[in-house]
Amino acid sequence: MLKTRPGLFNFLSQTLILFALLLKNDARCDLVFLPSVLVASGPRASAFLVGNVTNVSLTIKSVSPSSDTGRLPVASCVPSNLSQWTVSEESNGKSSLLVHVTLNKSLQLCSSANDTDCCLQPLCVKETIIVFACIGNVSQASLIVQAQIYAQLLPAGPVSENKTVIPNQVFQPLGQCPCDLTAKVCDVRCCCDQDCSPELLWLFAGQCLPGPFGGMISPVPDYVCSAQSANNAPDWFPFLCVTSPLENNPFLGLFYDGSTVTPKPAPSFQAQPMAAPVPPTIYRQGAPIFTEDNQYFTIPQVSMLGQCLEKAPVAFLQNFETVCVKSLQSCPAAPAELGLAVKDGQGGFVRVTVVNEEITDFSPFLSNAANPAAEPLCMNVVLSLSYTFQWKGNSITAISLTRLRGNFKLSPGATLTTRYSAVFVNGNITAQPNSGNPGYQVGRPVIGGVLDNATGTLVRAPVSLWQGVRDGLCSAADKRPALYGINSTSGCLMAISLLNLSNCTKLRETVFSTLAALVPATWISSTGNPDFSSLTNWSRVTTVVKSFNQTTMDLRGVCSSVPAHLHIHIRSVVMETINGVPQKMIQAVELNFKASTWRLQCDAAQGTICMNPELTQTFPVTSSVTFTEAPSSTQSPKSRFHINFTEFDCERNDVCWPELAFPLTPYYTGEPYSQALAKGLILVFFFIVVSLLGTPWRQIRQAWSNSLL
Repeated sequence: MLKTRPGLFNFLSQTLILFALLLKNDARCDLVFLPSVLVASGPRASAFLVGNVTNVSLTIKSVSPSSDTGRLPVASCVPSNLSQWTVSEESNGKSSLLVHVTLNKSLQLCSSANDTDCCLQPLCVKETIIVFACIGNVSQASLIVQAQIYAQLLPAGPVSENKTVIPNQVFQPLGQCPCDLTAKVCDVRCCCDQDCSPELLWLFAGQCLPGPFGGMISPVPDYVCSAQSANNAPDWFPFLCVTSPLENNPFLGLFYDGSTVTPKPAPSFQAQPMAAPVPPTIYRQGAPIFTEDNQYFTIPQVSMLGQCLEKAPVAFLQNFETVCVKSLQSCPAAPAELGLAVKDGQGGFVRVTVVNEEITDFSPFLSNAANPAAEPLCMNVVLSLSYTFQWKGNSITAISLTRLRGNFKLSPGATLTTRYSAVFVNGNITAQPNSGNPGYQVGRPVIGGVLDNATGTLVRAPVSLWQGVRDGLCSAADKRPALYGINSTSGCLMAISLLNLSNCTKLRETVFSTLAALVPATWISSTGNPDFSSLTNWSRVTTVVKSFNQTTMDLRGVCSSVPAHLHIHIRSVVMETINGVPQKMIQAVELNFKASTWRLQCDAAQGTICMNPELTQTFPVTSSVTFTEAPSSTQSPKSRFHINFTEFDCERNDVCWPELAFPLTPYYTGEPYSQALAKGLILVFFFIVVSLLGTPWRQIRQAWSNSLL
């Protein structure tokens, strides 16, 4: 059985009661001691006071719970005559103080009963003290110190005053045996370990760790004359060795005196303050936009986790369109001021121009709304925010906002869909943004067009995919543009009844027209900045239309060959490079409708669907886009000789025979070919001259001289 001392148990219980009461009183304060409870076993204890420390005074008291109620006395900021403990403070910044509590009493045992400044028993101090942080006469925070201090036991005999001598680290390391890693244990192969007995050293005497880490602090280099013995010294050693003192060795200065840094006490739990955002001097693509008061200009957006962020920064030249869906339990709060002043990037400001539009058709924004007459009316609810930024160079010239709002009756459980968008337009505000200059940029919309026969020009038309919201039905689904370089698949659900499946021909036409409405464009721009007045840089959209007519007799509740999937295949190619950036162009676009069979699923529980023509069942209608990039090669195709005989390929072999005739062959690219050819011919001419005027002419001159003699 575990037993405890009654005195210690009462002391701990009193301390816990005191801590609970003070924690209750300090819950609303701006000041707080960290930590708020200390256990002192020595004459000094410290804690941090964090918060607004201006005009704060400290008061210390010794407390004990009441014998009648067991409660501690009420906190008081009146100074007491407590002389055994003192409190001091040390500034640690603008928002914290380092508080010290010190014992003013000797901790030596009393030699006689008449001594006062000493300890009568080994447990010298056992009490609880409280430090109050006061502003005026009101206590703001408190620190509990539980002191249990024992008397000091001094040695009876004389104490040696010999000090440990630390050798100079410039010539000798501080650790005499670096491989001695374990205290009072012999480390294997550490021959300098003082814990190793001679018997243990004999076991690994020939396998000692070499070098400084094995205890050889200053090993003798090999080139010193004393390092070689007569047995293993080479023949040249006596003539080429070096005579040098052992102090002059490569390890001199390996250990040196380093400067010491005195740590400054600070609360480790204090978080680093976040630096304020620094607005840029000029805007660059992707940089955040700032308001007049150097804050981020924000628009609600959807995060990667699907959550709607109310304050998401807007990036320069980054278009986006997002939808936030939430369930209504009360009327939405009115947004903050929208007509803000925004920095234009040139040292000035541009104010947002707000245009309000009232709507009465809430079907695109509200779902599951019963609108009972007894429910309250929500006034001026924001349903859509559409920002248009006009920019030029690295600055913003104008910002316009179209806000759609309306009044509707609140229905608990209704779903509100709010739309937010931002579009950056360079030039005319009515113009549509481009998707690159000239090549497409990844993530920008694919630009389509329809030819106007009256004017002979092209009119912009979208290339879209499904974007299901709310209940996911095609009748309520939105459309989103197909973004260049991003493969995606989306779809919606179409409610079909037995009556619809009785006329399969009409059903196929309806589904085909629904999917064809996603891509009304008949031409696709090859570049990201198209010219709508000319068909030069446009590609015609190719549609693969299969026969979806009914070939066999369809059964009841079954329709085959339903064009339920639209696949958009876009082929692109890298045409050129401008300033080191590859320019991607669209080469061809193909629309392909894929068929499937729709069949009502009936079982024992749902048998009425196949019998009742008014009941419906949902079928998926999907759309997808795929981008295929054709490789661009500017090199001439290799001949069959270079493909089969790779030993003559200069790129895959160290020996290149065509480079043997440098610089007469085109393989030399150090200078223009004309200059290399001229220099090569001059070298050939000098070679021929030297050959002719050398040995043959010398022999002719000798023969001519001999004939004259």
